[in-house]
Amino acid sequence: MSPQLNQTDQAHLRRVLELAEGGRGRVSPNPLVGAVVVRDGEILGEGFHAELGGLHAERAALADCTARGGDPAGATMYVSLEPCAHHGRQPPCVEALLEAGIARVVIASEDPSEKAAGRGPGILRDGGVDVAFAAGEEATAARLLNQSFRKHARTGLPLVTLKLAMSLDGSTATPAGDSPWITGPESRALVHRWRAESDAIAVGIGTVLADDPLLTARDIDGARQPLRVVFDRAARLPLDSQLLNTLDVSPVLVVVAPHADASPLRDGGAEVIVADDISAALADLGRRGITSLFLEGGRTLASTFLAAEAIDEARTFVAPILLGAADPHPSGKADPRAGGGGVGGVEDSLARSAPPSAPSGPARLSALSRTVETVGDDTLITSRFKEW
Repeated sequence: MSPQLNQTDQAHLRRVLELAEGGRGRVSPNPLVGAVVVRDGEILGEGFHAELGGLHAERAALADCTARGGDPAGATMYVSLEPCAHHGRQPPCVEALLEAGIARVVIASEDPSEKAAGRGPGILRDGGVDVAFAAGEEATAARLLNQSFRKHARTGLPLVTLKLAMSLDGSTATPAGDSPWITGPESRALVHRWRAESDAIAVGIGTVLADDPLLTARDIDGARQPLRVVFDRAARLPLDSQLLNTLDVSPVLVVVAPHADASPLRDGGAEVIVADDISAALADLGRRGITSLFLEGGRTLASTFLAAEAIDEARTFVAPILLGAADPHPSGKADPRAGGGGVGGVEDSLARSAPPSAPSGPARLSALSRTVETVGDDTLITSRFKEW
């Protein structure tokens, strides 16, 4: 904890992090931000960035002060990200803080973007405002809250999250004739929520040919539909696929190799990226403003991303069942192409079917942190490989 902050400050910072969650899935490519205005222990106003183009958290909290009949002059504002000093979809927040007479600003995390980093706090200090930054648990939580924003700001690339589902014995496909799902309904509902929170969702052409998926977020009130991305080197995506027949729901972007004839896909309404490798494709997605990519399969695509060390986080569901021999299918559904040969675990399933360009031997990423929780009857293991 910073020597400038006390336990009361920490409690208010935890509150702004709770408030910031209210914008999840609604504000990208902007960050999640919450703010609280406090004077003499009394909360005068609260706010968060609720929708892209809407009020930033600081202005929302000041507006809440007005709605409650309070005067923020001389108060402290707690905010999860340093206030902006540039004009974007909204005017600079530092102007609103200075005009309101805020005396102290406590910030949970810095903004790493080039247009913002350090400018807001500097302007506030020049205006006579006491500025303090958090340290410790609250600062870490604030950074983790906005990993996709932070990675995109620092590298221009989207944060890549891989989803896997498997049985206790490491199988990721059920035997022919069984239910196609390994995981339970609670886990599948959570995956739809993750889709709604992501800028884009990606699969390989093998998954599309096997499953003809929609790749939409369903049963989520007010869900923003993600961009649907298919990695398809030879441009084989069927023109009668569900993806191309639902372009009114969400766009479809196909990543093809330079030699592929993608003109039929373009004529069918798909956007096309021509890329030599995963790195080039991710750079193109980043230039399009995609800050988060949710990777759902299939196995060749997963191993390609692993070989490129392009996976930031993995979310692995383990269902309490034994399936025996079955080929891996990271989407969590049965693979109709399965022909036996069980796998030993997550790393092995990622390493199988690696493309010719992959390095010899199983590629590995070591987790910086890992959490385990129960979702229905399943176990969810979240492994973070990189922090931004």
